[in-house]
Amino acid sequence: MIHILYLAAGSARRFGSNKLLHSLEGKPLFRYSLDWLAALVAQRQDCTLTVVSRYEEILTTAAAMGLSAVESPDSGKGISYTIRAGIGSLPLLSPADFLLFVVADQPWLRRETVERLLQGAKPGLWAATTAFGDRVGNPTLFSSPLVPALLALEGDQGGRSILKSEPQRCLRVAAQEEKELWDIDYREQISIAEKRKHLK
Repeated sequence: MIHILYLAAGSARRFGSNKLLHSLEGKPLFRYSLDWLAALVAQRQDCTLTVVSRYEEILTTAAAMGLSAVESPDSGKGISYTIRAGIGSLPLLSPADFLLFVVADQPWLRRETVERLLQGAKPGLWAATTAFGDRVGNPTLFSSPLVPALLALEGDQGGRSILKSEPQRCLRVAAQEEKELWDIDYREQISIAEKRKHLK
């Protein structure tokens, strides 16, 4: 089984407000990937989808969509708390299971890229990451034997540190465009995106 954890609990201090609720071309930022992820999981028998957040609107939306919604009240202390909350909500994992972490502030991420990551979740895979050229980013896929290392993360330390420990074992899955890896950190990025009509 592949457990997809949709991380939607960030503080967005650099943005100046809750960026995940900010409207981008008439749609809340957090809904861009979530909508097609929900459709994708509904069509598969080997995936679950859990939304992890500390924001009531996001949790309520996820529940209304029939998804598992997990509250992470300590996420303001760093992403490691969000990761632990998500993993803690899952059933007992088997050695053959995988965890796919998708962050909610990448509106240009494509379904096809995630599908290629899911195709890589096969016996013998240690981990995988999305990449475009030399640049790597989210989403990231971890085999279940890496769960103890994920649970040991502290503060604002994410799973990238685990992947860097043995990069030769980490599969790179190519994105179609570099902007798939871009996340929204600053309000100015919203304005640029709206002016250039990058979203499809």
